[in-house]
Amino acid sequence: MRAILLVRDKKILADGSLVEMVVWRLPGPTPDRPHGLKYSFFYGRGGKCLIRYDNESGKGDHRHFVDIEEPYRFESMESLSEIFSVTLSPWEGKRCER
Repeated sequence: MRAILLVRDKKILADGSLVEMVVWRLPGPTPDRPHGLKYSFFYGRGGKCLIRYDNESGKGDHRHFVDIEEPYRFESMESLSEIFSVTLSPWEGKRCER
């Protein structure tokens, strides 16, 4: 069985920032992805990552805020979507100085 694409959504906002969400259902759970999902929720501008939630192989669930990377406790895709939206709200429409 192969991974199945569940979500692929990409938007360019009026201020030129990019919001992209990609979610795959894996054939089964792995040590880094016990929930059986591979995901990346990205927000950036000017070629720079400002916010990203992902679970790349070898790192498990974690998030990036500009230059800071820290673990993230995944609960559900619905919860992640909500947290991502709330997290990027203050950034939308603001100038990126970094």
